[in-house]
Amino acid sequence: MDKLGILVVLLAVFAFALVSGRAQRSIITPPMVFVLFGFLLSLGLLPVEVNNTFIHILAEITLILVLFTDAARIDLRLLRKEHDLPVRLLLIGMPLTIVFGAILATLMFPNLLFWECALLAAILAPTDAALGQAVVSSPKVPVRIRQTLNVESGLNDGIALPAVLIFAFLAAPSSSHSGEGASYWVVFVSEQLILGPLAGIIVGLVGAKLLNLSIRFQWVNHSFRDLSVIALAFLAYFGAELIGGNGFIAAFTAGLTFGNVTTDQCDCLYEFAESEGQLLNLLVFLFFGALMLPIVITGTTWWIVLFCLLSLTVVRMIPVSLSLLGKHLRPETQAFVGWFGPRGLASILFVLLIVEEFSLPGTETIMMAVLTTVVLSIFLHGVTANLGTHWYEWALSKCQSKGLSITSEHQPVQEMPVRLPYSKE
Repeated sequence: MDKLGILVVLLAVFAFALVSGRAQRSIITPPMVFVLFGFLLSLGLLPVEVNNTFIHILAEITLILVLFTDAARIDLRLLRKEHDLPVRLLLIGMPLTIVFGAILATLMFPNLLFWECALLAAILAPTDAALGQAVVSSPKVPVRIRQTLNVESGLNDGIALPAVLIFAFLAAPSSSHSGEGASYWVVFVSEQLILGPLAGIIVGLVGAKLLNLSIRFQWVNHSFRDLSVIALAFLAYFGAELIGGNGFIAAFTAGLTFGNVTTDQCDCLYEFAESEGQLLNLLVFLFFGALMLPIVITGTTWWIVLFCLLSLTVVRMIPVSLSLLGKHLRPETQAFVGWFGPRGLASILFVLLIVEEFSLPGTETIMMAVLTTVVLSIFLHGVTANLGTHWYEWALSKCQSKGLSITSEHQPVQEMPVRLPYSKE
């Protein structure tokens, strides 16, 4: 990207910042704005050129930081003690979502191999709460419910990543067991699922202990404390890659370990996620609009659109309802939680990773299905976020007025940080 392109992008960021508070109270979300702005760039209305190498580098940097910072927000002690709903969504709902998604893909895309269908389902399993930020941050939604969606979104991208990589490996023609044999499969699984997490845990644990010690003796100042935390994310990534593990899984486990070992030193991470992290996310959406939205508009079919709509509704909502059985939640709550599982940043970054690293027969179908799902989700979940919070508040008050119990929804839980806090009107 040349200087003019950088100038145009920065002007877009500044212009949206001027009206961001007003936009927060409307049906307009930042991802919607930046995807549309990127699409305008693709039309040639502004002389901006972007190469694919830049996009892949930006995507990888963003994925490393998103995995690390999202995981660092999650307090595992609180998760075990109070947050039973997201645990159910992650341990029951997400595997069922992948199974349902794979079955749907098998029925609708006969050209895809079985493992390609499973890969497509795994790429679309993680949710991105930032696409409907009001849902996880608005006080109109009970704390327990909005924290359920927040915690689910913070963990499911890192949990889904091993499945994405394994399914991609199984789907790739070069990974046939007749070619490499069982030993190659064992080595691959060991590298991805053992060395990656191991590197992440070591980096997160040692980094947290050293930072705590340095802070106790007042050897580090605030600015370098912030830099040290961000450096740990990349140390985990490159450390894992150096020993043959997966760097992205390492970044996730490093963030999870760091956030649970440090003594209240994660404020800098939250500040980063709100500012620099938000900028990186919006740049990904901008270039998504510039490079990928035109592909969706010209290449998608009604059959793919139908698959995407089913993926956003049936494939998500039925597993959510099944995973929440016995928790005494209102049907309105189950519908609310089921609908607000947007597909966004993680799905974009996962599909870019797969396209770059693997040669699959069904790459075109997988990519088109993922990109179309993300486009639909950006706008459908963005438009309905504020409307949905108002509807849900009304629905619960209606239940209460009829004497129906909503105590499960209002069960008190301690809040974990969200990626972007709610700005009060």
